[in-house]
Amino acid sequence: MPNSTPASSPASLVLPRARLALGVTGHRNSNAAFARNRAAIDTALTALFDAIDSAVAGQAEAWAPTRLHALLAHGADLLAVERALARDWQVAAPLPFGPALNIAINAHPATAADARVLLAGAVPADADVAARAAEMQRLAAQAQCLALAEQDATVARLFLAMLDAPGDALAVAAYGGIASERAAAAGQIMVEQADLLIAIWDGVTPGTAGGTRHTIAAALDHGAPVIWIDAGDPTRRYILRAPESLLVRNAVASDADIAALLQGLLNPPRSALDTRAIRFHAEQWHPHSNRRFHAYRRVEALFGGRGPGKALSGLVQTYETPDAIASGSAAPFLAGARGLAGGNTGFVARIETEVLRRFAWADGLSTYLSDAYRGGMVTNFLLSALAITGGVAYLPFATSDTKWPFALFELLLLLAILLITSVGRRQRWHGRWFETRRVAEYLRHAPLLLLLGVARPPGRWPRGAETMWPETYARRVLRDLGLPPVTLSQAYLRGALEQLLAVHVKAQRAYHATKAERLTTVHHRLDHASELMFKLAVTAVALYLLLVLGGKIGLVTPGIVYSASKSFTFLGVALPALGGAFAGIRYFGDFERFAAISEVTAEKLEGIEERLAVLLGDPDAELRYAEAAALARAMDDVVIAEIESWQAVFAGKQIAVPV
Repeated sequence: MPNSTPASSPASLVLPRARLALGVTGHRNSNAAFARNRAAIDTALTALFDAIDSAVAGQAEAWAPTRLHALLAHGADLLAVERALARDWQVAAPLPFGPALNIAINAHPATAADARVLLAGAVPADADVAARAAEMQRLAAQAQCLALAEQDATVARLFLAMLDAPGDALAVAAYGGIASERAAAAGQIMVEQADLLIAIWDGVTPGTAGGTRHTIAAALDHGAPVIWIDAGDPTRRYILRAPESLLVRNAVASDADIAALLQGLLNPPRSALDTRAIRFHAEQWHPHSNRRFHAYRRVEALFGGRGPGKALSGLVQTYETPDAIASGSAAPFLAGARGLAGGNTGFVARIETEVLRRFAWADGLSTYLSDAYRGGMVTNFLLSALAITGGVAYLPFATSDTKWPFALFELLLLLAILLITSVGRRQRWHGRWFETRRVAEYLRHAPLLLLLGVARPPGRWPRGAETMWPETYARRVLRDLGLPPVTLSQAYLRGALEQLLAVHVKAQRAYHATKAERLTTVHHRLDHASELMFKLAVTAVALYLLLVLGGKIGLVTPGIVYSASKSFTFLGVALPALGGAFAGIRYFGDFERFAAISEVTAEKLEGIEERLAVLLGDPDAELRYAEAAALARAMDDVVIAEIESWQAVFAGKQIAVPV
């Protein structure tokens, strides 16, 4: 192995903490079943939380405090939050509205006058409304709140209009529609963050978008299981695992069923941070690439149409260290993130230390291992051709008596192939490259998602063939940060889209378009080179046969035929060997399929660019969180699709002797 030096490991580069994330949805106090059975629901919820605490405490590793996500609506949400805080759990609250408007709406004022007082931050005349508002303020102060306030002006206007004219059906419908949309957007955030959704539902109320049944369906659609406590009879609990579960009443879940579900969530198969993850943190850092591993990238340079100067120029890469990324490649992003209107600089600082530094570590390791694995395999193909060529080179240049140096040369090259293959397998170049690259790509795009409160749901992560530690690792890193504690305004949203997402998507689209063009060129030129070698071999053999024929008919003297035979034999062996090496490199590198993957990725990103342009085209237009989050999710889907395609190409191509 080449010389390496340990990187100065930043304090953040420790194994990320495991954490169970829950979501809760349920009826409000106005629901008849909930109001009638509140005490029994409280008992059932307490028993479930006890089971969760017991399961987490029984884990071999120390887990971070459980985090409960709730929309802080009066009823099941606040009941669950009270019980969670009593256990020292963390509480995260994706709020459908800004803090003041959220309290004004969820305190359920009966009059527009009380609503206006609440919006002004004062105490309303109605004592019950004031008590509800005070309770929500108290609990919100103890939660990490992401408040979706970008439509507050519109929502407040429609809310007050409804209260001013309670008999106006159009006013009621207008407010009800936008309120449901906001609740659904907040519920989507909760569902994406949760490993498990706890639902308190009567099993009858259909609800609207953003309601309890809608949130249950969204969780099941995203692959998160649901524990449903029947509000009509809280002694009955059901485990729902698929959208179809809402149509078919399952058997009542026992304590053992609940325990088994929790153990499955806490200890999923093939996903624990095993010794491979620990090794990831203990890897040796290489400040730059090693010339001995440049064969693959040299092939790209020579056959990629970069021009003679660049094709033969130095290829040594210097890897950006975790300590340098904040002032290096990530500096523009961090400056933009810190400049978001109403943003949280503390949260941005955590993104830098806990995500971007880990990305730099994974990216540097993966790039080095990629060179080692792919460069080693390309070297094997070239050494194989040289071994064959060297082994027969004695024919035109020596006699049988002096053949041994050529045989020794061939032996040394064959031993070198075996050595490279053995070292590559023993040190798991292929597997470590695959794993570290997955970590890097998950974390590369994550800061954008984090700033918008967007996450990939647990059921939508890719599945590794041999291990899931990269996915578990990335999820734990992102899960630990959770929701950004910000009040998301129009200015915040526009800044995130214009200065961060649009810039990132454009850069990634340009990268993939250029990569697709380059790899297509490499593929075709390797094809042509391989064909040329075989055509030259055919020409050499044909010329030799013509010489033999000429000798037979007296046109060429026998001495010329004899003296030329060894040279033509050498060419007949060497040229196909070299052509086979080019073909093997082309097959191994799969340049054409990688080009196709990048081309498709670039096209998808171009589509997202166009959608962003439409959304941001009118500087006075009212942006909505749902549309902005949808674009961030679309970008994440493109990233995941590329990773899955990339894995499909290279997953089975372990380093091996070139046969």
